[in-house]
Amino acid sequence: MSRFFRAGESDSDDTESDYSEELSASDSEDHSNSSDSDSDSDSDDQAADKKGVRNRFLGGDLSDSDSENDVVRVIRSTRDKRFEEIEQAVTAITNGQKINDWVSVQNEFDRANKGVQKAAGIIAQTGVPKFYIKAVADLEKAIQAALDKEKTASKKMNASNAKALNSMKQKIKKNNRLYEKEIQEYEKDPEHYAAEEEEVVEAKPKTKKTKKPLSDSEDDKDSEGEGEDDGFTPVGAGGKSVELNQENLFKKLREVSEARGKKNTNREEQVRILERLLVIANTPYQKIRVLLSLISAQFDFAIGLSGYMNLPLWKNAEKHLNSLLTILESNTGYAVKEDAPEEDDSDKDRSPQDGETVLIQGSIVAFVDRLDDEFTKSLQNIDPHTTDYVDRLKDEVGLYTIIVRSLAYFSRLEATDAICRTTMRRLEHLYFKPEAVIVAVENVANGLLPSHVAKPNQDASNLIHDLCVYLYKNASSLLRTRAMLCHIYHHALHNRFFVARDMILMSHLQDTIHQADVTTQILHNRAMVQLGLCAFREGMIKEAQSCLQDISGTGRVKELLAQGLSPQRHGTTSPEQEKLERQRQLPFHMHINLELLECVYLTCSMLLEIPSMAAADTNPENRKRVISKPFRRMLDYNSRQVFTGPPENTRDHIMGAAKALAAGEWQKSVELINAIKIWDLMPEANKIKEMLGHKIQEEGLRTYLFSNASYYSSVGLEQLAKMFELPLNNVVSIVSKMIWNEELSASIDQVSNVVVLHHVQLTQLQSLAMAFAEKASGFVEGNEKLLESKTPQQGERPKKGPNANKDQASGKQQQQQRTMGPRGSSRGGRNQFNNGLGNSVRGGRK
Repeated sequence: MSRFFRAGESDSDDTESDYSEELSASDSEDHSNSSDSDSDSDSDDQAADKKGVRNRFLGGDLSDSDSENDVVRVIRSTRDKRFEEIEQAVTAITNGQKINDWVSVQNEFDRANKGVQKAAGIIAQTGVPKFYIKAVADLEKAIQAALDKEKTASKKMNASNAKALNSMKQKIKKNNRLYEKEIQEYEKDPEHYAAEEEEVVEAKPKTKKTKKPLSDSEDDKDSEGEGEDDGFTPVGAGGKSVELNQENLFKKLREVSEARGKKNTNREEQVRILERLLVIANTPYQKIRVLLSLISAQFDFAIGLSGYMNLPLWKNAEKHLNSLLTILESNTGYAVKEDAPEEDDSDKDRSPQDGETVLIQGSIVAFVDRLDDEFTKSLQNIDPHTTDYVDRLKDEVGLYTIIVRSLAYFSRLEATDAICRTTMRRLEHLYFKPEAVIVAVENVANGLLPSHVAKPNQDASNLIHDLCVYLYKNASSLLRTRAMLCHIYHHALHNRFFVARDMILMSHLQDTIHQADVTTQILHNRAMVQLGLCAFREGMIKEAQSCLQDISGTGRVKELLAQGLSPQRHGTTSPEQEKLERQRQLPFHMHINLELLECVYLTCSMLLEIPSMAAADTNPENRKRVISKPFRRMLDYNSRQVFTGPPENTRDHIMGAAKALAAGEWQKSVELINAIKIWDLMPEANKIKEMLGHKIQEEGLRTYLFSNASYYSSVGLEQLAKMFELPLNNVVSIVSKMIWNEELSASIDQVSNVVVLHHVQLTQLQSLAMAFAEKASGFVEGNEKLLESKTPQQGERPKKGPNANKDQASGKQQQQQRTMGPRGSSRGGRNQFNNGLGNSVRGGRK
């Protein structure tokens, strides 16, 4: 009987089976054991089977133990099979993009979506595969780029390819609407998006392949290692595993430090090694050394396209910095300083002896600065109108706690420079907030701080005052200036106008602020704007307009307050300059409402300009006096409109109120001003509206007297009080002030309680003389400007050379010709001109 017939009768230990029979048996066994598993074998199975066949032909026998040790079966789950189908289609899509074959891309895209539909149940539990999200996000960009290239290309693609490209444009848009959230997460950090998924996939085969059973002790060690390393084993150069223990801790730490900054350094691997070293470290010195390197390594990660540090990395850095401060607070024998001497032998553990402090080289204040800067960058780049911004803003309390905690540590070390820098950081987180918010932040921070660091709650104004006073006494000139501006801003925010005004006047910051850096100038602009808003809330219209004039009158409010970029004409800003300006932008929660600022500025300008324009009609000397050029331009443009509809925005309301006030309709002006909804954003909006109504009544009275004084010989004070609904005492006060300032030529008759208006009618000769004097003064000013432009400036060097005397002589001759009068007398300035005019007049009389 042949071997094939005897195989079914004999035992498996005594007979050999053929290669094909063995494969069929294995397939049937696999199919009967698991209905969900696939019948296809892995490449490892095929290699193992071929190896068994080769040994058989060489005369060797295949025993059960050999088959168990050599043949490793990998049974793939349904999830792996479904995801592998999708991954194959994604790979084909990438290849099709490279060769610009959009027909194959379309087919593979449909195949990938079918695979996603088949795996819908698995995806509902585990989520959409990250490689699929990455593929569809990149595919949409590639399609858009191909369409743009096709528009400008000289040689067009064939019809079928172009049809497939246009069809893909519609499909990818419809498809990506389903995964908007996942695509946004991918675009935030494309480099590290699929890192976790790849690491898990790489770690799975290692846990399944087992060649020999482990003893109990080895099994315990292996389980402990997996618990510590989360299934990862550090691998060094050449694929060899790296052993980390107490003996080589400092050596590995030095290797990581030396590899930092090099070209091909794997930063993720460095961070992973440092995290393992942190677990191994058991002394305070070792933990401090490892934490210093670990925090620095986390800050070394590439920012990528997001523009700021990855949020998980930032939170890890925050956690490790808190751990470092905890160790330093509990072990006062160790201190981290920037100026610590270099260690002679850095591979040995050190401990404080004889009461001496162990100094370790490092900079905690640099970590705090970088953590704060990265937090600010993230707020600059996150859309402020989304919940992501609010969620990110919640991390400010933890950051503020670290700042307070590090400040207490620096105070213990008496590091003045670090204390000043950290105090400034703390002040910058508080100065723009209302007192209630500051108190709430302090309460939460004290709850997170250790008991020996937390301090009793303090009044918000006293806290800001103490921080600023410390900086006034100990900080550098720049920090003192910034502290002063923060202090002024805080006073102005809480309606202490006179205190803030006196501080800014006594500091003389206006004289030297142009020499400061850009961020300090922005802080100065913010303080001035807040001071102007404070004056407006207190009813001081003239002071408010003067404070806001330099900022709001320029038309570049966004740039001056670092709250955005206005479109520049003709591309005057270079890309580098625009990038720097974007980096200086303030986070959204620190912004001053620009619409409210414009409304306040235009309202103040209206209350000052309308009476001034009315006075200019009767007094020619006031015609050139312009208080606010932007307001004048807006009013002229609005007046030239043929049809003016009902007001739609803030500017329309103010322009309508200005024209009503100029016409004497003060009630209509009050209605239009009170109808502006932006006033509701200010605290105590009703008081603001009452104040504005009272100011409009007063300015309406002044405008009425300026406009109609020439038509009356006397006006009753009681009649004026009734017209403008003002108390009689207020009317008398306003009219008396106008007479005292020589704005109104009148007198008050207290017996009859009327205002007697004095009409001064100029004769024709006087009018001509006034016009002549005005033209003569303009001629003199123009002549002086011409003379100054032709004469050499002070410090200009005279010409040298053989023709120098000739040039100077000709220059003097031309100058004399320009300045000589009809009689040959020189006229070098205003006095000579007046003398010449007087001589001509006297000569005419003779």
